[in-house]
Amino acid sequence: MSDVTVTQFAEVLKVPVDRLLSQLEEAGIKVGGPDDTISDDAKLELLTFLRRSHGRQAATAAPRKITLKRKSQSELRQSAGQGRARMVNVEVRRKRTYVKRDVLEEQAKQQQEELDRQRHAEEEAKLAEERKAQEEESQRLAEQEAKQAAEELEERKKLEEEARLKAEAEARKLAEAEARRQQEENARKAAEISKRAKERKQKEAAGATRYGRKELHVAGAKSGRRRKRTPHRRHVSVSVESRHGFERPTAPVIREVALPETITVAELAQRMAVKAGEVIKAMMGMGVMATINQVIDQDTAQIVVEEMGHKPKRIRQDEVEDVVVEAGKAEGDAIQRAPVVTIMGHVDHGKTSLLDYIRRSHVAEGEAGGITQHIGAYVVALDKGKITFLDTPGHAAFTAMRARGAQVTDLVILVVAADDGVMPQTVEAVQHARAAGVPLIVAVNKIDREDSDPDRVKNELSQHEVIPEDWGGDTMFVHVSAKTGEGIDNLLEAILLQSEVLELEAVSDGPASGVVIESSLEKGRGAVATVLVNQGCLRLGDPVLAGQQHGRVRAMFDENGQPVEEAGPSTPVQLLGLSGTPMAGDDLIVLTDERKTREVAEHRRGKNRDVKLARQQAARLEDVFTKMEEGAGSSVQLLIKADVQGSAEALRDALMKLSGDEVTVNVIGSNVGGITESDVNLAAASDAIVIGFNTRADAAARAAIKETGVDVRYYSIIYEAIDDVKAAIVGMLSPEIREQIVGLAEVRDVFRSPKFGQVAGCMVVDGYVRRNNPIRVLRDNVVIFEGELESLRRFKDDVNEVRAGTECGIGVKNYNDVSAGDQIECYERIEVARTL
Repeated sequence: MSDVTVTQFAEVLKVPVDRLLSQLEEAGIKVGGPDDTISDDAKLELLTFLRRSHGRQAATAAPRKITLKRKSQSELRQSAGQGRARMVNVEVRRKRTYVKRDVLEEQAKQQQEELDRQRHAEEEAKLAEERKAQEEESQRLAEQEAKQAAEELEERKKLEEEARLKAEAEARKLAEAEARRQQEENARKAAEISKRAKERKQKEAAGATRYGRKELHVAGAKSGRRRKRTPHRRHVSVSVESRHGFERPTAPVIREVALPETITVAELAQRMAVKAGEVIKAMMGMGVMATINQVIDQDTAQIVVEEMGHKPKRIRQDEVEDVVVEAGKAEGDAIQRAPVVTIMGHVDHGKTSLLDYIRRSHVAEGEAGGITQHIGAYVVALDKGKITFLDTPGHAAFTAMRARGAQVTDLVILVVAADDGVMPQTVEAVQHARAAGVPLIVAVNKIDREDSDPDRVKNELSQHEVIPEDWGGDTMFVHVSAKTGEGIDNLLEAILLQSEVLELEAVSDGPASGVVIESSLEKGRGAVATVLVNQGCLRLGDPVLAGQQHGRVRAMFDENGQPVEEAGPSTPVQLLGLSGTPMAGDDLIVLTDERKTREVAEHRRGKNRDVKLARQQAARLEDVFTKMEEGAGSSVQLLIKADVQGSAEALRDALMKLSGDEVTVNVIGSNVGGITESDVNLAAASDAIVIGFNTRADAAARAAIKETGVDVRYYSIIYEAIDDVKAAIVGMLSPEIREQIVGLAEVRDVFRSPKFGQVAGCMVVDGYVRRNNPIRVLRDNVVIFEGELESLRRFKDDVNEVRAGTECGIGVKNYNDVSAGDQIECYERIEVARTL
């Protein structure tokens, strides 16, 4: 529709032009006059305005009640007499009144509100009455309870008074009886004394003859006339009221049994004052076979003592070494020392790379697989002082290494990748730091990446109670990049600031003490131990004691391999001269006497050997009982040789966790150094697999390997070794047997056969029936027989298989109770490989 003028549009609408102009003005449409054109959009806008205004007026003017009146007229023909008819006019008037529904609803609503108000008032009154009744009832109960309590108190006082009077009467009776007994005793003693005095006087009087001569006194046996000897009886006063000295105890005697770290069964029985057979019987009841001279460990002895009703008391047999160790402590004035900082975090989050940037070295490139598998100790010299760093592994198998790192440190730097967030080893590092009570500094690494999200790290760590300082917590968060070096200076300043707050001090002179961080066995150098000195000064030639090993310091090297003469507090050094490789985490102390050092080391080795033998004996006996009950299971025998003690320990713990109910992992040996000929012979005798972790076999060992055929595997990454052993265990698991239904046949009729007995005429309704598969006979969906087929025929031919939709004859072996309506289910057994 094309544009028209206002005048033309008014003619079309049949309204005056002035009225149309006023309506356009009210609608907000601007026009110059009657000759201006008006567009289609303006027409639609005007129409919308008119509809809206008319609807509003209708809404406001709508009546609440409408009355409709109708009137209709009609004629009726009415017959009259004599065949005539007349016309009658009839007028019908109708009147209907329609009331608007809103009015009715409003009235109904008002009535309902009035009813609700009345009901609410009645309920309130009822609740008030019930509340009043409850208060009266509670008051009555309180009064009754108070009265009853007063009566009970009165009764209790009365009983106490009666008991007191009774006790006083009994005490008075006992006192009177005691006084009477004392008087009788005194009277008896006085009579006895007077009797003895009278006898003495008679003897003195009989000493002289009647002529006044003194006679020679001789013994009775020496007289001229032999006299009859009478036995000499000693006079014993018997009291009727005296009691026997021994009374049977009314309750069992509970003793406190001191338990050393190892004890024999006989000695344990002696300390409990019971027979050794009872102790052996109690141990047999717990599933442990033992002899009277067998040595058991402290844990087993504690269980036995508690089982027999006594109180165990664990004691340490370390008096000798305690005296020696106390004598070797450093004394003097403490000075400020460098902080020891441990870098912890998840694997591949950039711990070693961060330390590399600080040290300006390239350690991470030399690690196998790009992951750290040892604890590295380094000293970094800054303008404001020195900082000692410990780099720990992040892989899950190195939990013990991280725990040791947290125990020997002053600060923990938790490295978290900004693009990866909090991972399992991150949470574990937080737990280790919290358990050791060490302050934490969070280094958010890899912020140079595009997908880095430091706020995500803060949110995830706050769920583990690590709250940043800007959120009101006490943990410092530093954003760093090990690649570009951004934020490294801020991190070092945070470390030095935190160390100043801790006020770290140590004695710089005197005998040294420290902790063994790592140890290894190197060709040409012997046992090498990485030691962190805590107190004193370690010098060349000092006699040292490290765990079960002893020796004299022959040489010391720093982290760069340069020889050093002495090492003060917070200084890591490599130590040569020990008798063997100590365990990681052992304490190292310097003693004045080398002979005492050797004695303490031998004492520790003997004690550890006794404890180990006792535990092996207990484990061996438990293993025998387990095999007797469950049957012999499969086992994987392993012999582990690693480059350092910490890696050997981590690998052993990780592989031992793979043991299950059917297949057990047994580590027969775990040590450091290269694979020797004795290791190969031990593995051949034990049918074990040798695992070399960053180690190799020497020439003699290689010849023994060719001769014995022992399986030797070399690894440099720990999770590759774990995966290979896990695959070997999976291969040894017995497969799972599953039953799968392959066919179902319905018995339609039963025939007699002179050859097979009962033959069931069947229709295969599902799957197939095969001759060699086992079957079940079902009646009303209940299994009544399980066996195999004797014959399967189609018409008169023997067949191996009958498929669905065909008929066949089935003869069930050793079963003649098949009836029409039964079902014969055919199934097969399949083997499914199991996984851990």
